[in-house]
Amino acid sequence: MNEKLSELYRKFDEYKAMNLSLNMARGKPGKEQLDISNDILDPALLGNYKSADGTEVRNYGVLDGIAECKKLYSEILGVPEKNIIVFGNASLTIMYDYIAQCMIFGAGDRPWACQQGIKFLCPVPGYDRHFAILEHFGIEMINIPMDAEGPDMDKVDELIKDEKVKGLICVPMYANPNGISYSERVIERFASLRPAAKDFRVIWDNAYCVHHLSDDCDKFYNIFEYASKYSNEDLFIEVASTSKISFPGAGISVMAASDNNIAAVKKRMTVQTIGYDKINQLRHAAYFRDYDGIKAHMAKHAEIIRPKFDAVLEALEKNFAGREGYSWTVPKGGYFISLDVVPGCAKRTVELCKEAGVTLTGAGATFPYHKDPEDRNIRIAPTFPSLDELKLASEILCLCAMIAEEEKNQ
Repeated sequence: MNEKLSELYRKFDEYKAMNLSLNMARGKPGKEQLDISNDILDPALLGNYKSADGTEVRNYGVLDGIAECKKLYSEILGVPEKNIIVFGNASLTIMYDYIAQCMIFGAGDRPWACQQGIKFLCPVPGYDRHFAILEHFGIEMINIPMDAEGPDMDKVDELIKDEKVKGLICVPMYANPNGISYSERVIERFASLRPAAKDFRVIWDNAYCVHHLSDDCDKFYNIFEYASKYSNEDLFIEVASTSKISFPGAGISVMAASDNNIAAVKKRMTVQTIGYDKINQLRHAAYFRDYDGIKAHMAKHAEIIRPKFDAVLEALEKNFAGREGYSWTVPKGGYFISLDVVPGCAKRTVELCKEAGVTLTGAGATFPYHKDPEDRNIRIAPTFPSLDELKLASEILCLCAMIAEEEKNQ
């Protein structure tokens, strides 16, 4: 064992002796973030339990959501209110349900379940829960590499010549985990796609489109505005939610889609439900009022989490700047930082972190089938720990990555 590795182990043992329990695994809001939404529970917001059009929100009815919530997300996403459906608390449920419906009923063609060997394109690194949904339904996943502008659209264009390729699933703004927002050039390429499959769909997960860290934020591009130039609105199923705006377990979620897709989904919904939680919809609409209300609220979130992102980035810069094999993203929004360590070292780094009391998202989780071909990507979620905990956890992460590198070089 060389002297350098011995010194790294000595520091590691010091951290282990502290019996820590620090968690940077999931993109959960911290308590301070949750607290700023507490006023949404004020009973006065519900008034006489009637929406603007007089609907009694405690009763059955209004399949696709109250007008006030549709109006709010119409402003955020830039789509007409008629092209929005308001669902329950999680956009993940919308995505799962939409894929399930396509498997059973199809997306304008035969049910996907009746077509052998169907495939989806997956920009990587990406969101592990997207991959879990596709794997659950037995859909083959194909990696699409990303750069600073978004997915490799040349590769996408080549692969969609195959009729078995039925879709693509992605986070176009402040992507999970690298925080990249797709450039206008990439948005235009998406909008002009010409897939061989008649039932091709892009699941456009805009979970973080209002989650800016400062006024110096990335630009939001309305995919339907671009798709309309190519008569391609039917290709896109957009989802979003208030999960990390208000309460992750008690927010609202929405789907935005073309006239044809909205009609198909609503037809199935008439059998599936009599309507979602309109009481919760009303309290959200009354609390936020409009897009300006959302922006003011998100500025409060940014004040809380920006120092946490800065703390992680400072640790990475201090420990890895100029070091070969290390790179990381510096996002302007979203919930994650993506760290690439020396190839072949991600699993060992995460394992060492766990030994030292720091929980990270499992290595490989940001790729389909949990298989990172280079074993180097680690997703960092800075929001949940306190600032002091985060600073300590970041130092331990950097130490563990350097130990993994030295062990590999032995």
